[in-house]
Amino acid sequence: MKLKNETFVTEFILEGFPGSSQIQISLFILLFMVYIATLGGNILIIVIICLDHRLHSPMYFFLVNLSFLETFCIAVVVPKVLLNYVTDRNSISFAACNAQSYLYFYLYATDFFLLTVMSMDRYVAICHPLHYSTIMSSRICISLVLGCWVSAFFFLLPTSILIHQLPFCGPNVIEHFFCDASSMLTLVCADTQLIKLMVMIVASTVLLGPLVLTILSYIYIISTMLRMQSIKGQQKAFSTCTSHLTMVCLVFGSALFISVRPMQSNWLYTNKVVSVVSSIFTPLLNPFIYTLRNEKVKKVLRDLLHSKNSKKLDF
Repeated sequence: MKLKNETFVTEFILEGFPGSSQIQISLFILLFMVYIATLGGNILIIVIICLDHRLHSPMYFFLVNLSFLETFCIAVVVPKVLLNYVTDRNSISFAACNAQSYLYFYLYATDFFLLTVMSMDRYVAICHPLHYSTIMSSRICISLVLGCWVSAFFFLLPTSILIHQLPFCGPNVIEHFFCDASSMLTLVCADTQLIKLMVMIVASTVLLGPLVLTILSYIYIISTMLRMQSIKGQQKAFSTCTSHLTMVCLVFGSALFISVRPMQSNWLYTNKVVSVVSSIFTPLLNPFIYTLRNEKVKKVLRDLLHSKNSKKLDF
């Protein structure tokens, strides 16, 4: 459809979280503390795993990459939200908005793929323990991680380019705290049925494909655990999966909730609330889930703290 005499949007206004000045200040403090805690927690996991040879295994190699990914996920959204609170200016340029939208969904698609790879790693460790070191070699692990990043990039690039080329004539207020694609599509002054169909197909592939593989991995894991004669063996196998399974439920659960909602304005507020959980609080919970539920990580952390305290006492 050709548009004539239209003024195209050059910037968007992010609605964010409306409220009184006291609410705005409280939200700023909360988000700032969450952001710092998320960065600190995920960086701590990366440092611990890199420094201690006891954690140099495929499982923790994937965990390092997950923590690295989570720091990027929250960094794409929260700094801009904090800047808006400080400057009291909620505008974002058209190019920056498209870049943020692409990076957000690219990183979360990579997150889906990486969590699936981690479930497959647990499948090999529990169902084929004798061949684990052979199957999950360093070369294979690196290839799997690179595959997650590269495949997510190419999956989302075409739709991102198409959305960037759509005409936005106004209004320019995005009912979200970041440049969410579904919120942006409600502002397009052209027929969006085709692009919405493409977005749905890509989102379904990126979300449901990894989810099905993850579920299949855990079906095999559970069936193997049930055949174990030793209760202690079952508990040990289950303990290695609980942290990952918790993250899978959080990440895929929130994504599924948003995906099944129609891309209409009356659902945008609900999607915004759920997005807070997936984009802000899930990266925060990642380090705590893995440190509080993983005995090996807790032991290494205790040893590091103990060695530091010993050095201080010796000094």
